[in-house]
Amino acid sequence: MTIETLAGSFSGVAAGGSRPMLSAEVQGGGFGAFVRSGMTVETKAVAGTSDAAGGYAVPREIDAMIGATLKSASPIRAIAQVVTVGSAGYRKLVTSGATPSGWASEGGARPETATPTFNEIAPPMGELYANPAASQAMLDDAAFDVEVWLAGEIAGEFARAEGQAFVNGSGAGRPRGFLTYPTATTGDAVRAFGTLQHLPSGAAADFGSDPENRLIDLVHALRGAYRQGACWVMNAQTAARIRKFKTADGALLWTPGLAEGQANTLLGYPVVEAEDMPDIAAGNLPIAFGNFKAGYLIAERAETQILRDPYSNKPFVHFYATKRVGGAVMNSEAIKLLKIAA
Repeated sequence: MTIETLAGSFSGVAAGGSRPMLSAEVQGGGFGAFVRSGMTVETKAVAGTSDAAGGYAVPREIDAMIGATLKSASPIRAIAQVVTVGSAGYRKLVTSGATPSGWASEGGARPETATPTFNEIAPPMGELYANPAASQAMLDDAAFDVEVWLAGEIAGEFARAEGQAFVNGSGAGRPRGFLTYPTATTGDAVRAFGTLQHLPSGAAADFGSDPENRLIDLVHALRGAYRQGACWVMNAQTAARIRKFKTADGALLWTPGLAEGQANTLLGYPVVEAEDMPDIAAGNLPIAFGNFKAGYLIAERAETQILRDPYSNKPFVHFYATKRVGGAVMNSEAIKLLKIAA
């Protein structure tokens, strides 16, 4: 593809005049040619950035593949609320409290009632990146599916980093994980906004007697409105332990999915395995139960940017990919935790 042909393939300019719109020719075949051979002059025109660094906007088809792979590999993304943002300054207002009402006789006074309190949620944002490499000889192989390989390499790295950040992220240059928030045993009515409620397991380093009752208590610590759509989150080791719990009459609490792809359930609620959840040990929070659609917010930019670098590490070609992602607890009443403690 010549420079003149690529320049003629622009179909317009997006709102604001900052990002060119690419035709199907550039999004499809043009991207494959870029990955294999570079086309370095053209990449600056289609990067979608205002600086001279260059780059290449991922075609719509590759972005879709990355998103699908992330959903299966990063379980918190699949159950949380995900919004697309245009900058790092995303804010969301959440109200706490309620608007109480009162009774009055026909001629009685109507005093002022309280109003809800607004709380601002600003998910900490960070730039997620991957830097896979391939030799030029491999890229030149006509039978090599470059797009599938590139999507898989990027998605695998992004999913690993996201999964860790949404659970344990510090919030400094990355999302803040829901396990890093302060916790207390107090109920929703008196607990400060932004503090999660935890229930003790009954023993200092393990479950106490009647561990099934601790799980039942955790379910009912979540208000009924949030239990619709709630799920369990734990790692595989904890799930293996919980799967053996029985009631006093010998019935298992765990119900395996009857069909392939159907979730296992615990006390009637689906179980999501997240390997970044901690193991059962003193002071840990190995089990979460809640409505993550209402409780955890993921904010991300829609586009993944890829910069092709054939110069830094010859004969290898690096594909430096970046994506801006943030996350934070949105509603601290919608997620409950089990803490290994007496």
